[in-house]
Amino acid sequence: MDRGAGQPQEPAGRCRPPAVLLLPLALGLVLAVCAGASSALAAPAVSISPLNGTPDASPYTQISFLGVPPSEIAGVRVNGSRTGAHHGKLLAYATAPGASFVPDARFSEGESVTASALIGPKGHQARMQTSFTIAHIAGDSEPSSTSKLPSGHGLEQSFVSQPNLKPPVVQVTASAGASPGDIFLTPTAGYGQQGLMIIDNSGKLVWFHPLPKGEAAANLQVQSYRGAPVLTWWHGHVPGRLGVGFGSEEIVNSSYRPLASVSAGNGYHADLHDFQITPQGSAFLTAYSLVYTDLRSVGGYRNGILQDSILQEIDLPTGLVMFEWHADGHVSFGDSFARVLFYPWEPWDFFHINSVSLDPWGDGNFIVSSRNTWAAYEIDHVTGDVLWRLGGRHSSFAMGPGTGTAWQHDVRWQPDRTLTIFDNGANPGVHRESRAIRERIDWAHRKVTLVGRYTGRILSGSQGNAQTLPGGNVFVGWGEAPYMTEYNPGGQITFSARLPRPTQSYRTYRFPWQATPASQPALALKKSSSGAVTAYASWNGATSVAAWRVLGGPSYSDVTPLLEAPRTGFETAIAVPGAPAVLGVQALAADGTVLGTSDGASP
Repeated sequence: MDRGAGQPQEPAGRCRPPAVLLLPLALGLVLAVCAGASSALAAPAVSISPLNGTPDASPYTQISFLGVPPSEIAGVRVNGSRTGAHHGKLLAYATAPGASFVPDARFSEGESVTASALIGPKGHQARMQTSFTIAHIAGDSEPSSTSKLPSGHGLEQSFVSQPNLKPPVVQVTASAGASPGDIFLTPTAGYGQQGLMIIDNSGKLVWFHPLPKGEAAANLQVQSYRGAPVLTWWHGHVPGRLGVGFGSEEIVNSSYRPLASVSAGNGYHADLHDFQITPQGSAFLTAYSLVYTDLRSVGGYRNGILQDSILQEIDLPTGLVMFEWHADGHVSFGDSFARVLFYPWEPWDFFHINSVSLDPWGDGNFIVSSRNTWAAYEIDHVTGDVLWRLGGRHSSFAMGPGTGTAWQHDVRWQPDRTLTIFDNGANPGVHRESRAIRERIDWAHRKVTLVGRYTGRILSGSQGNAQTLPGGNVFVGWGEAPYMTEYNPGGQITFSARLPRPTQSYRTYRFPWQATPASQPALALKKSSSGAVTAYASWNGATSVAAWRVLGGPSYSDVTPLLEAPRTGFETAIAVPGAPAVLGVQALAADGTVLGTSDGASP
């Protein structure tokens, strides 16, 4: 399935083969008929998942047919070598042509499965097939770490009007020349509460969503869904020894109202590493599976435990799996730089997928990053084949000076068809410092050149990202190291900030964001011994509040405006003259429009 040894070239309207076409051909041979051939002979470009040859599919897997209308899928046959013929339902996708056959019963671990269907319009059908093996499951997740998080005066924030929020302090050390937009991060493993956090360029809080004890969050970002900006993030449990996540993805609108909670399919849990919504309304997410595998070829045990990397495309309206790719079966164990662990009960994470990025030329293919092979892989969205490799032990290109990476994260296509990468360089240590880099592939000469490099004398052993901003600046989140830095195209720092060590954020982004929460503004009152009243007003997540209007009166039904005060941050303290029996506040936009009104309160 690995075509990395072929002749890589810039994609341009190439033929898209189906999975396996049942003609007088050997099983696994892919027959492709390119555009311009006789329509009577043309095979539809259909991907069938689990992909042909997958060695460790889930016992709960559905059979996904992507690329053809459900009306052109007929005669589905699914047969397990132990469980026999399987009946089920064919359920259509909402965001792309295709459907999933959902079996009525699970498959047996270790059995071979063959699935096929008649594909194509009536009179021009061909039976297409995939064959795969069901994994021997070695386990699911592990308990999250129960270690006590640090606490300390001055390193976590507190608010009178929002006493349940205690995010960590963010110290801004440079902001001259910073790009517009807010900063999105997910503080964890340190001071304050773990959760989802938005701050402005001065480091002041815009929004914070704390998580229940034992949960973590990752990858808070702004994406587009159904034509509107949304917030997306992962939350769940992170077993410390595995370095991956077991949870789900969330999508909320600009009022912070939930739109969708997205789970991985086929019995897996969504992993923290990536979640990318497509323009069509599907989403790519990562997942991991622990399976028993023969690891003797790399010095492991015959019945060792493999931590396999999985990529799924999910149809968001239905939750069906449209496409599924496993690293095992596509990439050799020998390509990994990860050491096989000594004890047989310790999982070996040979690949460690940590990002997916759709091709900018619109062919539907994508590139995935593998931390533990030090490489990125271009994947065919129909067959699942590796089309070429960037870096690692067997790069498809000559890697120019400074282009090689080690333990990297966040490989992303850019609109100009360059690639940005966060190159950790550790852990274990390979480079002296981590860096964000931009590379360009010379397709004609099969070479890779370095066209941009951003460093900060920081070595981050895990996590991290590099985001290219609309104005040309680059925003870098340093992952395990508690820093975030923005650079202009010349490499000068235009913004920098830090969290209190050991707090970290998996990725850190900058986005424009406009939000009006569905909740009401919060109000708390404090009365001094002399009788003076101070009103503390806040509205968690609101982005357009310019000022606060204080209302007061003798009763809840009889209040009038008393004064206005400019917003001074997440929480604004306002001295209230006199002693009204009831007080309230209104959040005002810059033009004086009332955005929201709090409940009344008595001093």
